[in-house]
Amino acid sequence: MTHPSCTFTRAITRRPAPSIVDGLRAEDIGTPDLDRMLADHADYVAALKSTGAEVIELPPLDAFPDAQFVEDTALCLPQGAVLMRPGAPSRLGEVAEMEPTLAACHGDLRRIEGPGFVEGGDILVTGREILVGRSARTDAAGVAELAAIASDWGHSLREVQTPEGVLHFKTDCSLLEPETILATRRLAASGCFDGYKVLHVAEGEEAAANLIRFNDLVIMPAGFPRTAEMLEREGFTVTRIGNSECAKLDGGMSCLSLRFWG
Repeated sequence: MTHPSCTFTRAITRRPAPSIVDGLRAEDIGTPDLDRMLADHADYVAALKSTGAEVIELPPLDAFPDAQFVEDTALCLPQGAVLMRPGAPSRLGEVAEMEPTLAACHGDLRRIEGPGFVEGGDILVTGREILVGRSARTDAAGVAELAAIASDWGHSLREVQTPEGVLHFKTDCSLLEPETILATRRLAASGCFDGYKVLHVAEGEEAAANLIRFNDLVIMPAGFPRTAEMLEREGFTVTRIGNSECAKLDGGMSCLSLRFWG
């Protein structure tokens, strides 16, 4: 049986809203196109469903331009779910919108009360531990509060650093297998993955680092052929999904779903 860090029976997604044009971005590389984003989102949901998983598709939230990036609102573990506390003030309200859905799926629902902040994009759950990257959106107090919950559930949590200028820890890494990580060279060079098998994205394809291993599939953004070929040589089944519009809002494959068991 595949380790639960790679095996999922359910996922939660949310359709993008017309307000995506007002979404947060580190730099302006163009206005996202809603029709294109919706088409890519539909392809993403179809890829998740193709593995046999149930996908809960939530409606758009026009009041929250970044709400399609549901991963930042929670951490789902086999024991339950933890509601996050986003470091971007405009995103705090997304957590309350997600809470009823998570409560219906998880018997044990905890929350980060604050004053610290944590976003799901900074959390990588491997086969042996939970790695949480400090970033502009995740601070020491938030990590400490999450560590206490994780410990209560029997998980080991380790704080690491997100590279300067990188939005989220998982912008630069993904889990491929319980002990195998895909990472950019700049992140791997920090030593945070010592003891793991690390595969590097191709030079110039750093944006390919954010992907998801979802059951038998590796779902990655389109447009990074050398990284995709490397993963296929390593024996992974790769599905490529358009990500041009989410990328304008610093979003990637992991951001678009909450993935869990049960």
